Amino acid sequence: MKLYADRLPAAVRQILTDLAVVLWIYAWIRVGLWVNDMVEKLAVPGARLETAGGGIADNLADAGSKVGRVPLVGDQLVRPFEGAASAARSIAEAGRQTQEVVDTLAQVVALVAVAVPFALVLFLWLPLRLRWMRRAAVASAVRDQPAGRDLLALRALAAQPLNKLAKLGPDIAQSWRNGDAVAVDALADLELKRLGLRSARR
Repeated sequence: MKLYADRLPAAVRQILTDLAVVLWIYAWIRVGLWVNDMVEKLAVPGARLETAGGGIADNLADAGSKVGRVPLVGDQLVRPFEGAASAARSIAEAGRQTQEVVDTLAQVVALVAVAVPFALVLFLWLPLRLRWMRRAAVASAVRDQPAGRDLLALRALAAQPLNKLAKLGPDIAQSWRNGDAVAVDALADLELKRLGLRSARR
């Protein structure tokens, strides 16, 4: 597999593009983590609510147990404390649930923030990069073979812009049909140059 072009300008361009993609991914991971941290801060009131509600419930339960020891009327006096402790526990539970919702929301928002840039890399940049690598690997394997040069020349005739083909001469297609080695090499070199690869050895 060929990772980079042979020709310096094309290779430098590919390396810089790859580095830019890596930095792009890293930057969006950092953005995702930052978004997660920002949303997680919304859970602070819930945590305080859970702590406060739990503390109040414990204090009320403790006070109720002490009041329950009062002779004759202890059972009647403890009921309001038990009711208040139950209400405080409900508040603490609401605070806990709020934290869970915020935690889930933080993860979802962070994933969405990262997913879109990753999708652009996965579905746009990566297929183009892999396609070049496949084509460059095949072209490198066949460029020094006579039959390979002929295939590269045919590829050039089919894919290269007409203005580039015209620069090789008005009868370049006919010359290729006649098996003219100079025309075949010129067309093969044109295709190799498009891929950023060195010319075929002669």
